[in-house]
Amino acid sequence: MSSVPKSPAYRPPRPQSLTPVAALVRVALQGDGDLLSLLPRSAYRVGVGPLGWSRRQTVIVNTPELARAILSDAEDVYPKNDLMVGALEPLIGDSIFVSSGPTWRRQRRMIDPAFTHMRLNAAFPAIVGAVDEHERELDRLAASGETFSLDLALSHLTADVICRATFSTSLESRTARDVFEAFAVFERSVAQVELKRLIFEPAWATIPQNPAVLEACRRIRAHLGVLLDTHLAPGAAFDDIASAVIAARDTDTGQGFSREELIDQLGVFFLAGHETSASALTWAFFLLATQPGTLARLRAEVEAVTGGEPVGLEHTRRLPYARNVFRETLRLYPPITFLPRVALRDVRIGGKRVKRGAMVMVSPWVMHRHHELWSDPDLFDPDRFGPEREQELAPGAYIPFGIGPRVCVGAAFATTEAMLILARFFRRYEVEVLDPGRVRPAARLTTRPADQIVVRVRLR
Repeated sequence: MSSVPKSPAYRPPRPQSLTPVAALVRVALQGDGDLLSLLPRSAYRVGVGPLGWSRRQTVIVNTPELARAILSDAEDVYPKNDLMVGALEPLIGDSIFVSSGPTWRRQRRMIDPAFTHMRLNAAFPAIVGAVDEHERELDRLAASGETFSLDLALSHLTADVICRATFSTSLESRTARDVFEAFAVFERSVAQVELKRLIFEPAWATIPQNPAVLEACRRIRAHLGVLLDTHLAPGAAFDDIASAVIAARDTDTGQGFSREELIDQLGVFFLAGHETSASALTWAFFLLATQPGTLARLRAEVEAVTGGEPVGLEHTRRLPYARNVFRETLRLYPPITFLPRVALRDVRIGGKRVKRGAMVMVSPWVMHRHHELWSDPDLFDPDRFGPEREQELAPGAYIPFGIGPRVCVGAAFATTEAMLILARFFRRYEVEVLDPGRVRPAARLTTRPADQIVVRVRLR
């Protein structure tokens, strides 16, 4: 592998940093709800400071120790932000992803057993089955020379993976497309509502949702309900995430979740499990497809580790360079762009006075590109995660899966899924990005390309 040349320095797409007022004007003119474009250049240099201009005080926290304290929230001072809760409620109710305090702790205790089904030895066959199915579709696309949406293809794949792990069944392609399209409508429309509320409304204002958002939520929840009902039928016997959540009981009351509550909780597994993975993989595919030196090193490593054999679970654990490519992708394009909280009382954060009702923002996107925490933060450099440069990494500055008690329990699952997909697909296919110069990131609920990335594949 030492004979493979190192890629030259590459600065992948990102929004241009502007002053707070200029950033606000840009967002208003774009009209697409992109929260990344609202970030002023000062956000990438302060430890704790104001974030742009709005009627409601908004504070960004980039100091790793303070960010950990806020996200750990030992005193229940910083619950999930009311704008995010209001935006997501039509989709996932008061589920574990948006609840706080005692409600979150009760839900977490109830569904903890379901997390055991994300253990890799048990889950790996589900991932392989989905990848096998998707590879057959890519073979067809390679033979025909058709162009297609990379975003849609990877959303379909990751939705199939999480569907197999959650419900023990593959996801029918028409359903996958409908979920993708409904979620795209939901994400874009909700982001625009959030942005207006963020700038002009006080804390805890009621958030009306437009009919398109409510219809998108209805479609997604209907699909989840169909999948759930297979497990609720008399005599049904499954050993998966859904069955574990169905069996969950409140230790105080002995009560389980109602059908609607089950859709709420399983919706978190399903949507968070596939949408965040699809986001990360979309950016990883784009970076590898446009950086031939990086791709050559990854392919050489895969061949050296597998010896030409099918990629197995044990191989995914012995791909350090591929893992560092994925880690660097998550640094530059963290799927969850912002982790917003709200202050329930007047507090001081890093010596700054923060009023009750203020938006307290911890942003993986900003922390991962902060000039005090990273060298050359906007460069794509997978080697920064190599053991010889470990001393360069600021403790607590890398948080793609969150931090504290609410850290993503699916991190190992998502990483193994990514290792298998990157190893198998780039071993087999050449991926051509059409018009890569037009690709730019946007953040609504997740970090996605502003417009879908169109690609063509061919067999190597």
